[in-house]
Amino acid sequence: METFRSLVALLARRAAAQADDRAYVFVSDRGTEEATLTFRQLHDSASALAARLAAAARPGDRAILVFPPGLEFLVAFFGCLMAGIIAVPMMMPRRNSARDASAAILANCTPAVALTHSAVAIRGDLQARFAPENIRWIEVDLAAGDGLAVDLPEPAPGDIAFLQYTSGSTSEPKGVMVSHANLLANLEMIRLALGNTRQSTHVNWVPLYHDMGLILNALQALYVGATCVLMAPNAFMQRPLGWLRAISHYRAEVACSPNFGFDLCVSRYRADQIEGIDLSSLRIALNGAEPVHADTIERFVQIFAPHGFDPRTMYPAYGMAEATLLISGGGRGGGHVTRSVSRTALQAHVAAAPSSAEDTQIAVGCGRALTGERIAIVDPDNRTRLPADRVGEIWVNGANIARAYWRNDEATRERLNAEIAGEDGPWLRTGDLGFVDVTGELFVTGRIKDLIIIRGINHYPQDVERTVQSLDGALRENCGAAFSVQDENGEETLVIVQEVERTARHTIDTEAIKGRIREAVADHHELSARHIALIRPGALPKTTSGKVQRKLARRLWLEGGFEEIG
Repeated sequence: METFRSLVALLARRAAAQADDRAYVFVSDRGTEEATLTFRQLHDSASALAARLAAAARPGDRAILVFPPGLEFLVAFFGCLMAGIIAVPMMMPRRNSARDASAAILANCTPAVALTHSAVAIRGDLQARFAPENIRWIEVDLAAGDGLAVDLPEPAPGDIAFLQYTSGSTSEPKGVMVSHANLLANLEMIRLALGNTRQSTHVNWVPLYHDMGLILNALQALYVGATCVLMAPNAFMQRPLGWLRAISHYRAEVACSPNFGFDLCVSRYRADQIEGIDLSSLRIALNGAEPVHADTIERFVQIFAPHGFDPRTMYPAYGMAEATLLISGGGRGGGHVTRSVSRTALQAHVAAAPSSAEDTQIAVGCGRALTGERIAIVDPDNRTRLPADRVGEIWVNGANIARAYWRNDEATRERLNAEIAGEDGPWLRTGDLGFVDVTGELFVTGRIKDLIIIRGINHYPQDVERTVQSLDGALRENCGAAFSVQDENGEETLVIVQEVERTARHTIDTEAIKGRIREAVADHHELSARHIALIRPGALPKTTSGKVQRKLARRLWLEGGFEEIG
C-alpha cells in the first residue's frame, strides 16, 4: 500500500488516479440514490471550501461540523483538512434536549467557525440556541464552486486533523486530538485486519460524527479507493432491513454496526420484506462500539443464513476514539471466537471454566492486537501486567494512539500517557475491563466505572440487563440500565431502570413484571433488585452510538428524573 503524509495527500492521489470512480453515494430510506460524489468532485468541492475557510479563519482554529445525514459533511471535513482548520464533528442538537453534550463540547473547543447544510442554516433558532454569536456560520454544498484555488500548505503528519469527542458514557466528553499520522496508522491497521481492497464497497448507516461511521466506513473506503454507500441513521432505526437491502443491491463487502443494530434487524425480520435480498457478497459484518453478545450473533446467523449470510463474516471488534478507532479484530473470513467462562470466577476477575450450566456465561472474543500495536491487561490499582485469563484494565500502545486530549492536561497524563510498572510507556488506559487468553484473543468484560460492587462482589451491569430483557417481549432490548446506589444505612443496593415497548405501555401489569424481574435477578445473579423503574421508550439516556449512559441514568434516577409507567 502506498504511504501518505496526510489525508489531504491521500485524497489528492485518489482524485488523480480514480477521478471518475464513485467515492460516496447517499441513499434515501427507500433506497434511491439522492447524491453521489466522485473522488475528483470531492477533491474539487473541498478545495473550493478550503479557499473560503482560509479567508474566514486561521490554521489551528476549530470548526464545528453540524450536518443532517448526507454527503456535505465529507466536503466540510476535507475542506477543513486542506485549510489546516481542526474539524470538530458534532451531532445535530435535538430540539429542547438538555441531555446532549453540545454545550460541553463548545465550551471546550471554542470554535471560530460552524459549517452546516443550507437547510440547517435557515433554522436561525438552532444557531441562536446552539452556538455563541461570535461563531461564523458557513453553508456547505456539493457544488465545486467557481474554481477558486489558493495555495495551501499540505498538513504535516503530526498536525491535528480533527477532534473526536468521546461518547461520554461514563464521564464528560473529552476531545481526542487525532493527528494525520494517527489516522493513517489506524487506516492501514484496519485495511490489514479487514483485508480490504478497492473492491470493498461499504454500506454504512452509523452517523459520520461518530468514529465508527467516519473512520471505519467513510475514511477506510477512501483509503483503499472503494465506494462507500451512506444512509441516514434514523432511516435504519425505522427500517433496519433497508440496510440489508442496500448491502445486497451494491454487493457490499463491508458493513459495520453496534450490537443493537444486529438485534434490530432480527426483531424486525419479515420474510416478505426481505424477498430477493442476497447477503452473499458480505465479507465483514463488523460488530463493535458496545458489548458484543453471543446470542445476538447466533440469532442473526440463524435468520439471515438462508439469505446468503456466511457465519464466517461475523467480525466482533473492539475500539475507541483514543485509539483513533480500531484496537482489535480477527481476520477476514475467520469467524468469531466464543468461550464458556464461569460467572462466579469472573466476579473475582478470573476467566475459568464454568462449574455447572447455571455458572456458565458465553464470552465473545474481539480479535487480537492489530499490526504494529500492543495490548496489555493491567491491574488498574498497582499498574502491574497480568497474565493470560486474568481480568484487568485493557491498555494499548501503538502509532494509532492519540497523545493528548484538547485542553485537558490531567486526563492526557492519566489516560493517554500511562506506564506499566517496570516497563516503558506511553500506554492508553481504556477504562475497560477484559482478559486475553493464551492465544492472544481479547475478551472485553465491561467498563470499570460501570461495575456494580455489592457486598464485595463484582457484577457486570450488562449481564443483569440482559437477564431482565430476556424475560418478556414488552421489555425493550438494549434499553435498560442497572446500577447501584447507597441506601439509608450506607449499603450499596441495586436499581434497575428499564424501558417498556410502546405497544405494551398500557397493557403491561407493572407489579407482576417487577416481581418476575426480582425473581430472575435473584436466581441468576444472587442480587436483590430493591428498586425497579419501568419507563417509556426513548427515556433512557444513550450515547451517539447507542450505548446506555448508566452514570447519567443513575443521576436522573436519584433526581427523580424518570417518569414511571403505571
